[in-house]
Amino acid sequence: MAKIAFIAPDQILLKNSKQIALELGCYEYTDFYFSQLNDAVSLARSLENTDVDAIISRYGTAFLLLNAKISIPIVEIMITGQDLAQAFYEAKKLVHHPHPRLTYLAFENMANDIIRLSNILDIDLRVLKLKTSEDIHKTIDHISLKNTDVLMGGANAVSYAASCGFLTQLVQSGDCSLREAFKSAQKILLARSSERKRTEEFRTIVNSLREGIICVNQEKNIQFVNSAAEIFLRQSQKELTGKRIDEFKHHHLLQECLPFIDDCLKSGQKIIDKILKIGPFWINFNFLPIIVKQKIIGAAITSQDVTQIQEMEIKIRNEVLTKKFIAKYHFNDILGESPQVFEAKRTAEEFASVDTTVLIFGESGTGKELFAQSIHNASNRAHGPFVAINCAALPTNLLESELFGYVDGAFTGARHKGKQGLFEMAHRGTIFLDEISEMAPYGQSRLLRVLQERQVMRLGDDKYIPIDIRIIAATNKKLTKLVNEGVFRQDLFYRLKVLTVTIPPLRQRTGDILYLTQHFLQHYTIKHQRPHELDRSATVLLENYNWPGNIRELRYFIERLVIITKEFHINDTILEKYWDDRTDICENSDFVKSTTPIPERSEKETIMQAIADSHANISKAANQLSMDRSTLYRKLKTYKIEIKKRYI
Repeated sequence: MAKIAFIAPDQILLKNSKQIALELGCYEYTDFYFSQLNDAVSLARSLENTDVDAIISRYGTAFLLLNAKISIPIVEIMITGQDLAQAFYEAKKLVHHPHPRLTYLAFENMANDIIRLSNILDIDLRVLKLKTSEDIHKTIDHISLKNTDVLMGGANAVSYAASCGFLTQLVQSGDCSLREAFKSAQKILLARSSERKRTEEFRTIVNSLREGIICVNQEKNIQFVNSAAEIFLRQSQKELTGKRIDEFKHHHLLQECLPFIDDCLKSGQKIIDKILKIGPFWINFNFLPIIVKQKIIGAAITSQDVTQIQEMEIKIRNEVLTKKFIAKYHFNDILGESPQVFEAKRTAEEFASVDTTVLIFGESGTGKELFAQSIHNASNRAHGPFVAINCAALPTNLLESELFGYVDGAFTGARHKGKQGLFEMAHRGTIFLDEISEMAPYGQSRLLRVLQERQVMRLGDDKYIPIDIRIIAATNKKLTKLVNEGVFRQDLFYRLKVLTVTIPPLRQRTGDILYLTQHFLQHYTIKHQRPHELDRSATVLLENYNWPGNIRELRYFIERLVIITKEFHINDTILEKYWDDRTDICENSDFVKSTTPIPERSEKETIMQAIADSHANISKAANQLSMDRSTLYRKLKTYKIEIKKRYI
């Protein structure tokens, strides 16, 4: 989940920020850090490769982070006119004088605003500008006590000035400024989430194309190369990105493209379907200018082997009209981080590499067809059809004609010229028999023969048609029990039970309820443009529910929640209000609960080591980890780390 990092140089600001975060409902996904100016940049850099999407800090810290070009967006807590006026008033009270001589140490991002306000208020103020944290001590060391009644500034400046004998006044940010900063950070989190989704969508689409794509800027430096272009060029994107095309003098393909790239960058004209002979291959090129605000900023080059185009055309002509069955899901589409689902995916991926019958066990809503399609797409039959049949929805009187087809005149109303059955349509592909336990006895006997003979006979015909198919079956019932009851054929069961995959129910997938909840919440928040956040009480309620409908139930509940809930911040009370179909009684399951242990994460290990190093002293451990005590307590609760010492 995306997070906010709040970095403060003083404890007062840190305390106030926590209260504001609680009010705004963003405390759960905000980490609070106490850090001096000298350490702020290194702390921010350590957060760059984490799930932090926004950093909130005050003017001095924010100034240093912006100058350090931290990649995470920085939200600056502004000092308002009211904050400054209050500080000036407090400074006057210190010296009991209506016109004290004030000196303000301010970073450049605040200096001009302070000067303008002092002129409006007719205050005797001298502003000394700072560029780095080191400037604080240097500047104060050159200020004369005789010429200054009160020295003003941030926590670091005030602390050092006080040690040098100055009367000091700390300038603090008010609640209004903190609220605005947190609201801005929340907007950044939503925008970054949407941007990340669009980027991944674009990257996936571009890398899935058969055409090689190369993008260059006006200086002919390579900016992007997709997967197909890497194959064409026989070099990785990492090796190519950032280099000029004319540097690759040994690369015949790039050298042949150079004159056309130059023309495209100069004229801004498209060069379409330019066929060049590169070695033994004929390659079709397109050169397209990239134009922003009527200015040519680069060019995109697409390439494709002409032979591949010809083969594709033949394949389309032969198959597109008859091949109606396509599997769209892959293993990457199966979401979850639990060891249980990881093991199920690992097993299924192993089975995909061999051409053998697979039987999938899993409760309703666990994603059995998702696994079946993923196995098909990872197998050698990926380019063949994927035919899915719901055995429970297939009436006995239609079973033969649908599965095996029929010839002309086989029965009254039969289609002229007959019809292919589903087994024939799955030739050289995969047939998926969902809810196999619901198949009628007659259908079971016919299926057994197909498994044994690998051939079918159409209804009304007298000859067999050989078929090359792989069978994947799925059930949400325990077939051994049905076999013992005489409902399911034992010989068919053993024919199907060659390789088995058991998909764990959602309630047994350690940590996946929260993971999938956040995924679906983010997806439907963006889809329906209705932002919501779940607090810890709501997620606890979701995690403790049994989810008899599994992922299907969770997914559509979250979508319904996003659509009908008016509140932005959703707690357990609000959740229960809209959970009208909730039941705490899980349906009986035929599947054994997994006991696979939760894998330890690197952050958990780091925290445990800090606890051990500090002999369970929370303050020392938090200091070692550069995080606030409350943040550490929350992480201890999240990772279920017990502190056995009594003196925490």
